[in-house]
Amino acid sequence: MGRLWRRFGIRALAFALLVAGVGGGYQLGQDREDRRREITAQLTADAGQEEAAYLKRRHREYTAATARHREAERIAAEKAAAVARTEAQRAQKATDAANRKKRADELAKAEPPPFAGPIPASCNVYSGNRKTGCALLLSSGFGLDQMPCLDKLWTKESGWNHKARNPSSGAYGIPQAYPGGKMVSAGADWQTNPVTQIKWGLGYIKGRYGDPCAAWARSEDTGSY
Repeated sequence: MGRLWRRFGIRALAFALLVAGVGGGYQLGQDREDRRREITAQLTADAGQEEAAYLKRRHREYTAATARHREAERIAAEKAAAVARTEAQRAQKATDAANRKKRADELAKAEPPPFAGPIPASCNVYSGNRKTGCALLLSSGFGLDQMPCLDKLWTKESGWNHKARNPSSGAYGIPQAYPGGKMVSAGADWQTNPVTQIKWGLGYIKGRYGDPCAAWARSEDTGSY
């Protein structure tokens, strides 16, 4: 009987150890599973953070690239607008120059050809600015015999066009004063009034050459007076 109890006790002990081992193994497996889950959760969280950081970085890069692109477009548009303005101004200047030349040609054609005959009997043989110049010549103390010389001189200089402008020197008006602004001594309307220009021109001729024929001789000799 004692031997039977010993066998029973040994078997019970073995069974208890087996149960304990199984239970311990199960707990160990459960701990490992919990640890695995914790690691997986941590890795998932880390991956989420990295992805979020990556997306933020990409968003910043996209925003910066978009800003650079818009700035480049703005600069290109400003340059294009500046070129367009320059071209428009150039075209307007060309148009203005063509219009000025057209008006000057029309004024020149409106004047009669220079008097090529003998000393005129009166100023009535002239018209327009020439007739005005003849009258002012006489009122300035010159004789009618000076009119053919004055006519040749100012026909050569300006065609008697009170708006004539030399594009090279800037000389202006019927007497081609240089600079034109000096004619203000004869009147503030020197740019548009042929009377003012003729008075100044006659005064200049009288003071420098004595009379129109002497001024014409100087022009023939040197090309200017």
